[in-house]
Amino acid sequence: MRISRWLVIVTAVVVVVVMASRAAERPAAQTSSAPTKKDVGQEERADALGRAAVWQKPTVEIAKASLGPALDQPDSIACKFILNAPSGTSPKFDCTLDSGERLRVKYGRTPEIPSEIAASRLLSALGFGSDTVTLYQHVRCYGCPKEPFITMKAVDFTKAEGLYSKLVNYDTFEDFEWALVERKHPARAIESGKLEGWAFHELDQIDEAKGGAPRAHVDALRLLAVFIAHWDNKSENQRLVCLSQQDWPEGGRCEKPLAMLQDVGGAFGPRKVDLSGWQVAPIWGNRETCVTTMESLPYEGATFKPVQVTEAGRRHLASLLEQLSDDQIEDLFKGARFDKKKSFLTAPAKPVSEWVRVFKSRVRQISDGAPCPK
Repeated sequence: MRISRWLVIVTAVVVVVVMASRAAERPAAQTSSAPTKKDVGQEERADALGRAAVWQKPTVEIAKASLGPALDQPDSIACKFILNAPSGTSPKFDCTLDSGERLRVKYGRTPEIPSEIAASRLLSALGFGSDTVTLYQHVRCYGCPKEPFITMKAVDFTKAEGLYSKLVNYDTFEDFEWALVERKHPARAIESGKLEGWAFHELDQIDEAKGGAPRAHVDALRLLAVFIAHWDNKSENQRLVCLSQQDWPEGGRCEKPLAMLQDVGGAFGPRKVDLSGWQVAPIWGNRETCVTTMESLPYEGATFKPVQVTEAGRRHLASLLEQLSDDQIEDLFKGARFDKKKSFLTAPAKPVSEWVRVFKSRVRQISDGAPCPK
């Protein structure tokens, strides 16, 4: 399997180099634009993180929230390819709508697609920050190569973007089935140099006395991350954003920072959409002392270190999860196609009813039992 993947990459490199060297003069293709973010100093970032919220009361009552696809959602969408080499290992590309809105599309039979759909919808319904993700039966990409992710990796590796841009033909298109379209949270990201997002151990810096989230909300976020098994939690898979304005003056500050999760495609595992693994993945390292942990997950929890959560935090998350009905939980997994086989190499998909059963079992692990010690 690894050999065949490298053969594809090497072949793509050769094709890109040969085609680029023969490129005829054409109008330059659309290239990636600067992301919606503000680069600040480390002190300003630390100040924003210290004052960050992590939870807001949902605009729609949880018991009435739709966790499946919207009723008026179309089956298809069309966009124009952007020359950009996305990070990570799952197949994806960037494109724009005619309106200029930028999208990220994940395609192929990867378990990251159902994971990100379900996790993002759950986060949003419960009141935690989340990107908006939509599953389309058909995505048409004008100007896309047949394999955009590997092609752009090859272009990036060979530094051939300038030449390859002359080859992109927006009169042609490629279609992708059951692809995820991700729309970033509209709030502007706060970053500092090469430091993107935040690591879980940095949540200790959030200070209610400075205007940040109360400890109960922070602990609820920690518990929810363990609940869904968000083990791929390197700092760039979380994001610090500013809710109050798109920009703020030099020397000023963001008035409403929010710490949120993003790129939650590595959840419900630990092997990404792995029912048997998710069922036994522990929520508590020690229930008696209310220490939660991800040490049994890949990378031993990465940036998430064992932490003792408060009774208020445990009850806050339990009170949110307990509002969900069986029908809503079923819609969550059915709408994300958890019952569909991911690829010919993966085991047969489990019924949605089994995912609902394990979901409710994990809720009980949080809600049941003695109060957490003070």
